[in-house]
Amino acid sequence: MPRREPSEGCEINMTPMIDVVFQLIIFFIVTIQMEKEFNPEIELEDSRHGPIVEGEQDPRTIEIEIDRRGWISIHNAQLSRARLREIMKARFDKYGSFPVLIRADRRTRHRDVRSVMDVCTETGIWRINFLAVYERRAEERTR
Repeated sequence: MPRREPSEGCEINMTPMIDVVFQLIIFFIVTIQMEKEFNPEIELEDSRHGPIVEGEQDPRTIEIEIDRRGWISIHNAQLSRARLREIMKARFDKYGSFPVLIRADRRTRHRDVRSVMDVCTETGIWRINFLAVYERRAEERTR
């Protein structure tokens, strides 16, 4: 039996595989950035007498940041109080009660922090915690 010559028309289309690879790369970049993206301008208050929390936190926890000007943000996305109320209400309606971690700058006015707490209370959220640092470095204390 004679051998057949390989056909020249046989090739693999790599376009769909390249598209899938790019989609995966985009997915991982977006999820990695959203995981722990904090506002670096926020200086936390000292809390030497508060409890030290170690280990994993509840995955349902939402972290709300308030900078020294009173601007509210979640994952560095600036929000108005009305928009925060909408987000919290929608999340409460979907999941029920969930923990909230407020990360406020130590120079933030109390009324700005209270307004975020009021939004949580209006929504029905009662598990509110505040993030602070246990010990500040000496050069930071002098500022």
